[in-house]
Amino acid sequence: MVQLTRLFVISHLFFMGLLISGAASAQISPIEPVSVANSGVDAAAPDDVLGQTIQASLEPLRSAFPPLLTSRRYQRVDVNRVVMDFYMHRNYRAAWTDERDVTQLLKSLNDTQLDGLNPADFRVAELARAHAFVQSADATVAQKATFDMAATRTFITAVQQLRRGKVDPARLDAHWNFDPDGARDDLRALFADVDAHDVARAFAEAPPQEAIYRNLRDGLAQLRKVRDAGGWPRVTEGQSLKPGMDGVAVNQLRARLVAGGYLDAHLSKKAGYDDKVIAAVKRYQSEQYLGADGVAGATTLAALNVPVETRIDQVRVNMERARWLLYKLQGTFVMVDIAGYKVAMYRDGQPIWRSRVQVGKPVRSTPVFQAEITYITFNPTWTVPPTILKQDVIPKIQNDPGYLAANRIRVLDREGNVLSPSSVDWSNPRGISLRQDAGPDSSLGQVVIRFPNDYAIYLHDTPHRELFAKTVRATSSGCIRVEHPLQLVELLFNDPIRWSSEGIQKQLANGRTENIRLPVKVPVLLAYWTVDLSSDGRVVFKPDVYDYDSPLLKALNQPSTLPALTGLGPTLPSLASGQNKL
Repeated sequence: MVQLTRLFVISHLFFMGLLISGAASAQISPIEPVSVANSGVDAAAPDDVLGQTIQASLEPLRSAFPPLLTSRRYQRVDVNRVVMDFYMHRNYRAAWTDERDVTQLLKSLNDTQLDGLNPADFRVAELARAHAFVQSADATVAQKATFDMAATRTFITAVQQLRRGKVDPARLDAHWNFDPDGARDDLRALFADVDAHDVARAFAEAPPQEAIYRNLRDGLAQLRKVRDAGGWPRVTEGQSLKPGMDGVAVNQLRARLVAGGYLDAHLSKKAGYDDKVIAAVKRYQSEQYLGADGVAGATTLAALNVPVETRIDQVRVNMERARWLLYKLQGTFVMVDIAGYKVAMYRDGQPIWRSRVQVGKPVRSTPVFQAEITYITFNPTWTVPPTILKQDVIPKIQNDPGYLAANRIRVLDREGNVLSPSSVDWSNPRGISLRQDAGPDSSLGQVVIRFPNDYAIYLHDTPHRELFAKTVRATSSGCIRVEHPLQLVELLFNDPIRWSSEGIQKQLANGRTENIRLPVKVPVLLAYWTVDLSSDGRVVFKPDVYDYDSPLLKALNQPSTLPALTGLGPTLPSLASGQNKL
């Protein structure tokens, strides 16, 4: 019974911290993690000198555990806490005395490069040298204990980076509120793999197991093969390449399209900008969000000439995002792909509906966060947000006194009373708000899909339907305009009797502004991906519209915070040295 209790407590520890229930506006209270290290569960004293030495070395760490950070909604795991619980689980027995386990550990650490991580972060060569030293006759029991704890620390750090990512997203994005817990994150399995001398399995099961992640992994490997073979052929820039043209630059274009998988290899020796090249260029442009006109103009040529190393980094960045988020992609939810200008609804983890969207302009970017869709507003009015009022609407009113009437916008005082526009000093308006009446041509269209959050962001209909035809659709002031919102509303209600397409039209026809709650809340995830997967599994690339990739890549490339193992012998580091957060 004690052992079962211990395992339960260990699994609870692994993702300690402040957990978010879903809505960004929820009040968060600090939750004290339960740890074997402070749970009152007594472990029997280890029966070997090495285990006793490990226990004695770990004991001072109890008082060094940092307090929980109550000011942040997301907290990284403290490695020392997990190391302590790892050894208490095994009654302080050394974990790395079997040569097979260390061999698996070193190989698995090297293989983290397959997931876009840097094996140098884990000081693999130094760990191997330290292992060789502690096997020698010169090594003391204390040095063997220190090596064992350092190997455990490295193992836990690497597995957790594969499982949840290396970079703390909350350090890059103040809006981040995704719950870090997940169904795969079970510490008992991690410990059990070491107990079973199957370290390789722990590494294999740590990353996301979804197909999208495996395809990104395969895509990364393919890009590295291209890099190792010398990279993609470069196409001479300076003039647009058009159908009917011939020459060196067109031949380079054909070779580049072949290398990228857009043109059959047997066509590489042919000449001229023929129909096959036109089709290949259009496909490339479509996948790269460039506008598919079949002409290789300046923008298309610049994209074709992006170095393969840059594309490798782009995949690495998105694999890191996948490690942050893919555990959330299960059950029923709505996913907004901000950089891809699209939205999808999923049931049982599978997409059942997709639509194009318009998202925020770079200067008014749509934030990345999670929430829960709770109700639908039919025939919504629109209260002009302060930023739009100041920067957009007031200048229009000043230039056109008839603007308010033409757009059915009322002027309200602080009590909600309607004012005459002529009574307002539009050079310095104070104490007013503007509200647009409901109607299909209003800024919010016919419906708004609401999910309470701190940013006043929602999904909604729009009269600006012509903008959905644009390739780049960063056109809104932050909210998400949906091309087919009524289809999504029908799926969210999931009630073919009351809320069929006909039922929704009947609700709209009464003209009243009404909020109708969903029978079941539906999670909504606003995410940012700068890669896509084509129908044949190839990785394709999107413009980084908000320039979010660069800071993430910089953080991903930061060197290891694990303590050095140089010097070996008496200078093996203390477990408590170095940075402790994953």
